[in-house]
Amino acid sequence: MANEKMIKLKVNGAVHSVTTDPERKLLYVLRDDLDLTGTHYGCGEGQCGACTVLLDGRPTRSCLVPVSAVEGAQITTIEGIEKSGALHPVQQAFLDEDAMQCGYCTSGMILAAVALLRRTPHPTEDQIQQRMQGNVCRCGTYRRIIRAVQKAATISAVKGGAK
Repeated sequence: MANEKMIKLKVNGAVHSVTTDPERKLLYVLRDDLDLTGTHYGCGEGQCGACTVLLDGRPTRSCLVPVSAVEGAQITTIEGIEKSGALHPVQQAFLDEDAMQCGYCTSGMILAAVALLRRTPHPTEDQIQQRMQGNVCRCGTYRRIIRAVQKAATISAVKGGAK
């Protein structure tokens, strides 16, 4: 296509070169070009949080962001938070607390929780509810999600932080 451009992306610690329309949404580049399918399409309007990734550590709706806007930024997807085969404390807590039902919102919820714990290592229940508010779980497992975030805060404190 005439308006395609090569864009370099730093995703999960690796640099990728992608030739695409600069206005194409990051979500589609992650899923279709880089085969990182843990980031889900939900509403396409930034309202549900299923497409949440971390952009320089901040939770960001990838369905809204043009890929050209993230060139040079550090992008972290759900695939990038486990280390050496060990689950991130938030991932482990979500499993331990059975904080997912259909699983569609889970990657966005987990990444939002990782960002929350990096900013606020010991959040109150109110802080968790407030910061996770933009992520929608259609199955309604909110109580279990809150427990999982609280548990992850405890695990992270023992392990030295939610990295």
